[in-house]
Amino acid sequence: MLTDSQRAIVKSTVPLLESGGEALVTHFYRMLLRDYPQVAPLFNKAHQSSGAQPRALANGLLMYARHIDRLDQLGDLVGAIVSKHVALQILPEHYPMVGDCLLRAIREVLGAEIATDAVLEAWGAAYGQLAGILIGLEKKVYDEKEQAAGGWRGARLFTVLRKQRESDEITSFYFEAKDGQPLLAYQAGQFIGLSVTVGGEEMRRQYSLSSAGDGRHYRISVKREPGGKVSNYLHDDIHEGSEIALFPPSGEFTLAPNGKPLLLISGGVGITPMLAMLEAALPGGRPIVFIHAARHAGVHAFRDKIDALAARHPQLKRFFCYGEARPQDPPPHATGLLDAGRLRAWMPDSTDVDAYFVGPKPFMRAIKQYLEEIGVPAAQSRHEFFGPASALD
Repeated sequence: MLTDSQRAIVKSTVPLLESGGEALVTHFYRMLLRDYPQVAPLFNKAHQSSGAQPRALANGLLMYARHIDRLDQLGDLVGAIVSKHVALQILPEHYPMVGDCLLRAIREVLGAEIATDAVLEAWGAAYGQLAGILIGLEKKVYDEKEQAAGGWRGARLFTVLRKQRESDEITSFYFEAKDGQPLLAYQAGQFIGLSVTVGGEEMRRQYSLSSAGDGRHYRISVKREPGGKVSNYLHDDIHEGSEIALFPPSGEFTLAPNGKPLLLISGGVGITPMLAMLEAALPGGRPIVFIHAARHAGVHAFRDKIDALAARHPQLKRFFCYGEARPQDPPPHATGLLDAGRLRAWMPDSTDVDAYFVGPKPFMRAIKQYLEEIGVPAAQSRHEFFGPASALD
């Protein structure tokens, strides 16, 4: 049980986390992957190398320490963490490994004069509280997914039914369950975890489901990332008939259940959850504006699909903005960056919309700012990160 004095000690470490949290968690990850190699498949080495994963954890620890006496103020952070953990199959036995390395990292980075026995005891109790909360919430989700129609727990073997090139960079993979049994339903915007072995090493990744669910198959659409071990493996070595282990769908980035006009904005491969949301929303008849930004038409996936949907559904308006308009490409609606002026001109007349946006981090930072300037309510502006979450402000 976390005592009042321990809460006070944890809160007193907030300035240290603000100034040195990233160094602390970088040391923590180095220690964790060295001393507990069995957790390596749960982490993307590219995110480690770029610093994105340490920054995300540092921010999470900082938020937890700030609100240690009012955990309800953490908002959507806990739900997002649980969804990511479930998609990667984080289990109760992983938490003691993390706790051991976190406390040792605090002592080694901050030093014994600052990280006293009392500080370590307080953080040990705080981590135990957080681990207990997450384990309980994750167990509930694991149980629900296993008991639901078509659901399962852990890895389930799927067969690649179809592999389809969508652009110069993006390829879609259609999966059907090898056991022939029904599939767990999911909400548009959610993602799925997969496990592959590349060069003798297990790796786990999460990919957005890029189509509305039909109960018969799952589809992901993967961008080939330069140097990306898993994305290149999928593009080069996974073919129709290949088998792959998938974990149940998860995710908090889903459509709000109302009839407000819908604004879907994507950049690059961020189009994948947006397309699933578009397909799911169209039958309801709500007005929809779909905006996509790409470098050029060669890397724009699903353009023909969206054009066809717009031809069949009068309530759908779509706009494409290319950084470069090549002579051989079909013309976009605008060339250059997607800026506030274009967004304002293309979006519905009212700012009372539900806005969703996904893309590269600089793109999302700009879109968030534009939506604020235009007057879209903050509670109706939602985004999703591909990879570790971080602040857009």
